[in-house]
Amino acid sequence: MMKYFVYLIVSKDKKRTISYVGYTNNIKKRLKLHNTSKGAKFTKGRNWNLTYVKSYVSKSDAMKEEYKLKKNRKLRNYLKRIKN
Repeated sequence: MMKYFVYLIVSKDKKRTISYVGYTNNIKKRLKLHNTSKGAKFTKGRNWNLTYVKSYVSKSDAMKEEYKLKKNRKLRNYLKRIKN
């Protein structure tokens, strides 16, 4: 059975901290893609650090949780603060 992961990655520059939420079935490979500018268009050209990961047994559950985390700014900001 395959596992799926919802993750939050964070990148800091001089002015601000930005975050990106996604889901994948291979977290190490996905983080490497983001850090080599081969991931999502939004993540290109930055150095990303993994801040939050949660695993799910179904792709559908992971996608639902990814959507919730993307929309929940309060939770995202909380996760960014506690890990950085």
